[in-house]
Amino acid sequence: MTLSETQRDRIAATLAGIACEAGEILRAHHGGDCPHVIKPDGSPSSVADLQAEQLILSALAQACPGIPVVAEETCHNVPPADLFFLVDPLDGTRDFLAGNPEYSVNIGLVEGNRPVAAALAAPGVARVWFAGTSAFEAPIRAGRVEAAHPIHARQAPPAGLVALVSRRHGDSETEACLAGLPIESRRGAASALKFCLIASGEADIYVRCGPTMEWDTAAGDHVLTVAGGCVVAPTGRPMVYGRHALSYRNGPFAALGDPAYLDRLDLPDRGPLMRPQGEVLAELHPAVNPEPSPR
Repeated sequence: MTLSETQRDRIAATLAGIACEAGEILRAHHGGDCPHVIKPDGSPSSVADLQAEQLILSALAQACPGIPVVAEETCHNVPPADLFFLVDPLDGTRDFLAGNPEYSVNIGLVEGNRPVAAALAAPGVARVWFAGTSAFEAPIRAGRVEAAHPIHARQAPPAGLVALVSRRHGDSETEACLAGLPIESRRGAASALKFCLIASGEADIYVRCGPTMEWDTAAGDHVLTVAGGCVVAPTGRPMVYGRHALSYRNGPFAALGDPAYLDRLDLPDRGPLMRPQGEVLAELHPAVNPEPSPR
């Protein structure tokens, strides 16, 4: 099945509404003593995560019946299909529990191995981004999407790049990668919100060498890519999605507003299984052909 441009745009708008509804659940818990547990991987899972995920699963089943959903909390081991959703009901749970408003709801629809429609709501800062064939941002008011406007990533400023850096996940490999680029300043930001700040032209680069999952990145990847930027794996290829055999784990990646800096990236190699991600998918699922390099 190949979705038409009209279908992609319609689904993206629907996902934006669902993400904002889920965001209202998160806002109701934010700033309080939200009950949570620590999962075996060391990450927290809260009542807010679970309630938001249940709303999203129910809404997707009604809006897009028959399309499987891979979601972080309750259905993270569902195998992919030709068309499937990747959902993170609360990206940035640690920051959320600490009172940071930069958490997000991420919903991406993947066709083949790339997202084709997505929404990312950041209820704590009252902003939502969504993209089908075009990328948009809108304010959130009372859990609803207000008038949206188109967005586009900016060209790299002559003075140097503004890098978005994680407040909780710094590492030496990320620092080494940034050291090879003309970074003018750094700005701390949490969650997948970083992809969308670049898509809106407010920053230029986000490098992540530490562990992430596909539901962390799919929505932001699509918004930024449609806005004119790119999200790439170590060889400069686009990220690919649906790697069930790898438990949906990502390798290192970089999100860029200006693809002109692709050739200056030096992301670390994770060995044969992660070099490059597209080849991994082809090896595990020979019928899927990764997209060509944007270089």
